[in-house]
This record gives sequence, structure tokens and C-alpha cells, in this order.
Amino acid sequence: MPSALWISIPVHCRCSWSTNLGSVRRHSCRLREQPFWVDHVCGNRVGDSGRYPLVVSTWPFVEAVRAAWTAVDHGLSAVDAVVEGCSACEELRCDGTVGPGGSPDENGETTIDALVMDGVMMEVGAVAAMKYVKDGIKAAKLVMQHTQHTLLVGEPASAFAISMGLPGPTNLSSPESINKWTKWKEDLCQPNFRKNVLSVDSCGPYHPKDTANSCAQANPVGTIESSPARVGLHSHDTIAMAVIDKMGFIAVGTSTNGAAFKIPGRVGDGPIAGSSAYADNDVGACGATGDGDVMMRFLPCYQVVESMRRGMEPKLAAEDAILRIAQKYPDFVGALFAVNKEGEHAGACHGWTFQYSVRSMEMEEVEVFTVRPSTVSMST
Repeated sequence: MPSALWISIPVHCRCSWSTNLGSVRRHSCRLREQPFWVDHVCGNRVGDSGRYPLVVSTWPFVEAVRAAWTAVDHGLSAVDAVVEGCSACEELRCDGTVGPGGSPDENGETTIDALVMDGVMMEVGAVAAMKYVKDGIKAAKLVMQHTQHTLLVGEPASAFAISMGLPGPTNLSSPESINKWTKWKEDLCQPNFRKNVLSVDSCGPYHPKDTANSCAQANPVGTIESSPARVGLHSHDTIAMAVIDKMGFIAVGTSTNGAAFKIPGRVGDGPIAGSSAYADNDVGACGATGDGDVMMRFLPCYQVVESMRRGMEPKLAAEDAILRIAQKYPDFVGALFAVNKEGEHAGACHGWTFQYSVRSMEMEEVEVFTVRPSTVSMST
């Protein structure tokens, strides 16, 4: 058998195939609604270059990386390995901010945001503000596999996931999340995400206040006045994961409960392709975590991948994306990792010290890398 994978796919082709090594398979694709056939040969030694497979994840979520590594090392696709890794984090309730029983909103409810992206076909599936279903990343994969949509939201997303076979309805709250919410209520709902309202220092009801003079109060150097810090390691967190499989195919995934005590209905960056994560098989991938309300305004992971496309190494691409945000929001808290198709990886952060986890062919176990915050050079 040959030792390389040969696939020729025309532009706008949508197809799928299995990747059993040592087999020749023929699969139907569609191009402008006309069927055609693609032949591909999988050799017995595809991917044994020493670079692949590779798993990278935000934070020291070692068990999640191990789960993804086991999957991809046994021949599963990058997409399936990402789902395995993020599912492990959901089951473990990583940092109390992923999966069931995590960060509650203002009403004390826990919801889930999740995303999966295939860097080969540029397909994305995502769910946001999903209630009653604990398997966020699996629901996102179902959206990608069984709909022509990218994102489903709220209770309809839950209904879809249950209709496609996921367990539910399930109460996503836990004693820990209820206790956390109760204490927050006792502290007069502080901190919260309200602004320009009356009674902001209480639990409401809230009413708009006059903002007629807001332009006169704008920062003269063009930066945005940041709100008091509401993002911390255990109040708002995301697992973002990238996998390169044995074929060299790339996928990313995310899962999160979003910000603790968020306003009900809020959707952060977790299910937004280009913000929390992004993958392009021609270039590489990125995963992000932090203040999603700010970060999603800049699509930092899309920026990282495009910077690498233009020749930037991962470290510079990651730092550039972070500094673009920090120049406008000097007090924002966030981080990301970048990995190119050669398997080179790096991280960058602002406002906190960031750690990300990696498992590669050269490693006998998952390794955790520590990244110090970036500094920002401001011009006025």
C-alpha cells in the first residue's frame, strides 16, 4: 500500500468518508447538486511522520487531553477526538465552569454553549444557552452532522438534541451551583453584568438611566473604559481544544457554561466560530478563553489563523491577536493558543497567567505550558 493519502476535492464539494487504514473506498459527493465520485487510498503508515497526532487544550485539563489523545491515537478522526476530549471535560465539570452543574446565570440556571469545527470542510456545529441537555459538545456535533445550520440556541436547541438521541431533559443545576447563586443573591447580586441602569448595586428591578452625556465622557485616547473585573479562573472559563489526527486533518471544539451570573439569554464567544476557536486545514488552529463578551468583538482565533496563513509563527500570531484586543480594552482578561499545521504551538494572554496542555508523538504524557501576560504598547 502507498504511504500517503491522495484526495482531490473540487471547490464547493461537500462529502464525508471513513478513514480505515489500508483500505480503498469510494464515496458520493455533491457539486452544484450533481453527484460525482472521489477515490482515495489510505496507506498503512499515513501520519507516522512524528508530528501527528497532536492535541492542544486551554488550561491544565489533563484528563480531557488524555481522552482526546486516546481517541486520535487509536485512529479516530480529529472531529471525533475533539468531541471525546470536550465530553470528558463536561463529565468532570472542569473547574466548575464546563458541563452540568456549573456557572449559574442571574436566575440560578446553568446553561451550556459548545462548538465543533471541521478544518477540512470548514463545517461548524454549535449550541448556545442550551438547557436540559448535559452533552454540549455532542449536541454541537449533531448540529453539524444533521442540519444545514451552524448554531442552534436555547430551548429549541435542547429539543433538537433530545430528538436526535441525547439524554434529556436533565436538570443542569447542582448543589454547588445553587449554593453559589444563593450567596451571590445574599451579596445583593454583586458583581453583575448590568450597566447604565438604576439599581445596579442591587438585585433589581433595573431601569435605564440617562446616557445622554456618555459621548462627553468617552476616553480621549480611544480606549474603552473597562468594567470592574468579573472574569476569573473559576467564574468564567472555557475548554477550547484542537486536534490534528493521523491524517493531518484538523478540528477544534469548545464547551463552557459561560460567565457566572450572566444575564439570562447571554451568548458569549464559546459557540462562535472564529472567536473561541477556529481551524483551517491549510494553516492550523486556535482556541481561546477569557472575557468572551469582549473577545468575540475581535474574532481573535480567526485573526490568529489568518496571521499564520500570511507566514507568522504561532507565538507572534497569538501575541498579535491578544494585543489587538488589549489596545482597545487595556483591562480585559483573556488568553489563547495557536498551533500550525506543522504542529508548532504557542500561547498568549493578557490580565492573567495562562496555561495550556499538549500531547504529541514526542511526549510520553500530557505536558502543561505556562504563559505570562503580554504587555501592551499604547500610542496616543
